[in-house]
Amino acid sequence: MTKGVDLRTSHRPALLGSERAERRQLAIFTMTGGIAAAVNITARWLFSWFLLYELAVSIAYFLGMTTAFLLARTFVFEASNTRWTSEFGRFALVNLASFLMVMGVSIGLARLLFPAVGLHWHREDIAHIIGVVSPILLSFYAHKHFSFGKPANDRDNG
Repeated sequence: MTKGVDLRTSHRPALLGSERAERRQLAIFTMTGGIAAAVNITARWLFSWFLLYELAVSIAYFLGMTTAFLLARTFVFEASNTRWTSEFGRFALVNLASFLMVMGVSIGLARLLFPAVGLHWHREDIAHIIGVVSPILLSFYAHKHFSFGKPANDRDNG
C-alpha cells in the first residue's frame, strides 16, 4: 500500500458551524425576501392598471421593502441593540441601492432589451421579476452587516 492521497474522501473541509448558520440565514432571507417580492410584484401589477410603469414600480418597491424589513427583523437577523427606527433607516439606505438596481434592470429590460429582441409577451412582468431578484446577495450582506449589524462598540465588548 502506498502512502498517498485517499481519493475516497473529500479534501474539502467540512463546513464550519458559522458557515452553516450563514447559509441557513441566507436561505431564510431568500424565503422572506420571496414573500416581500410577491408583495412588490403584486402591488406593481395592481398599480400598473392606473399608474405609469415607473411610478408603479417605485410605490410597489416601498411596500415590498417595508414587508422585507418586518420579516427580516422577525425571522432572519438578530437584534442590533439599536432602536427599530435606526434599523429601518439603515435598511432603507441599503434598499435605496437595491432600488436603483431593480429600476435599472426592470426598465432596461422592459424598455430596451426585450423590445430589441422582439419579446413583447408580459415583458414588463418578466423584467420586473428579474429586477426584483437581482440584488439578493447585495441586500443580504448589507443588511446583515449594516442594517442589523451590531454597532462597533457592541462588537468590541463581546
